Amino acid sequence: MIVNLISDTVTKPSDGMLEAMFAAQVGDDVFKEDLSVNTLEIEVAELFGMEAALFFPSGTMANQTAIKLHTQPGEQLICDHYAHVYNYEGGGVSFNSGVSCRLIEGDRGRITATQIADCINPPDFYHSPKTSLVCLENTTNKGGGAVYDFNEIITIRELCNKHDLALHLDGARLWNALEVTNEKPKAYGKIFDTISLCLSKGLGCPVGSILLGSKKHINEAIRIRKIFGGGMRQAGYLAAAGSYAIKNHRVELNEDHRKAKEIEAVLLRCDYVEKVEPVSTNIVIFSLISGNSELNFIDNLNQKGIRLIALGKGKLRIVTHRDYTQTQHDYVLTTLTKMY
Repeated sequence: MIVNLISDTVTKPSDGMLEAMFAAQVGDDVFKEDLSVNTLEIEVAELFGMEAALFFPSGTMANQTAIKLHTQPGEQLICDHYAHVYNYEGGGVSFNSGVSCRLIEGDRGRITATQIADCINPPDFYHSPKTSLVCLENTTNKGGGAVYDFNEIITIRELCNKHDLALHLDGARLWNALEVTNEKPKAYGKIFDTISLCLSKGLGCPVGSILLGSKKHINEAIRIRKIFGGGMRQAGYLAAAGSYAIKNHRVELNEDHRKAKEIEAVLLRCDYVEKVEPVSTNIVIFSLISGNSELNFIDNLNQKGIRLIALGKGKLRIVTHRDYTQTQHDYVLTTLTKMY
């Protein structure tokens, strides 16, 4: 048995999703003539109550496009020191937009309005970069799937309005957060200038992300996506997977969350585990007691057919997903209890 818990990006399309992909009505999306892509963009924009949406091949490209929309070279964005846009997008913030990051040590990837206020550079002080953008991430990847308190997001929005700052949400796993909090997508659409949404993580699509924003922002995003090499042709086969997943796979995220909580409970009882970050969604981050090598731990699990990854500094990560079956789950729980 091989159990892949490296990420929720390892999933394969479901049978229903494959049928939807084969039935897609396609055209050339570079000329905006792909009906399935156009349909997906309209559906997601309406779901979040935003003016427009644009389909991207990756979440990184969607985030990088948003950053370029809201900034000019030499300016600065504010984000948590765990932020995906800083840690896992290849330095694109500086390479693509010429922008620096002002990092904040928040709570498992979540920052507060008070922390942000302390980091906003005075706009008339030309010795420091102009602060122009705040980036939030919900759920937080490196923070172990932590979910933002929506009231704090509202306070951050008010602060951004006061200082004329744009507010972008890296919502790669926002679908997970929405299932936990039961908040409505339109509530997020009212708060953020732009939102990126991943379709290939929890929802199980093979490829794709969406960027949401105003018509003006999305019209400019089309140009930036082209510059980044993100124009696709008959992309409707992929977009149809997204439309199917949004209608059929969202509620199943709760199963991923349940299994992650059960893994957390087992790890908390294991005497070889030093710490387990609180689990809110589908990501489990834990560390071993001193003297136990995480690399040896990973190798031992690999030999038992269970795959996970190290995050560095002694941290290990497990991510549950829709292809992680109950049989696999029972095997993992049993294996973890017998590791040492």
